[in-house]
Amino acid sequence: METQKTSTAVNMDQKIRLVDGEFTPSEACDIVNALLDQKINFHKIQRLSMWEGDINANASFPNSRIEELEAEKIRFKEYMKTAREDGSLVKIKGNLDISFTR
Repeated sequence: METQKTSTAVNMDQKIRLVDGEFTPSEACDIVNALLDQKINFHKIQRLSMWEGDINANASFPNSRIEELEAEKIRFKEYMKTAREDGSLVKIKGNLDISFTR
């Protein structure tokens, strides 16, 4: 019995269309805040995990990133205030571009 090898090409890049559409300011706030909250929670868990492994671990990256994301939430809230006042819809396009690095 002879075995045949099959060659499968693996795409090293991946694109995910996460958000694409027009939304009311309230819907846009829900979407963007949910994404930011998930990312903030990711970094909080990462920080906790580092601390559990070593109470003296340097958690400056997760801390600074959490602060940046929380500041983005505040800026976004002000931005959406303008959309509400104008009666505008909010167009959101959010893509994830994923690739391998070594």
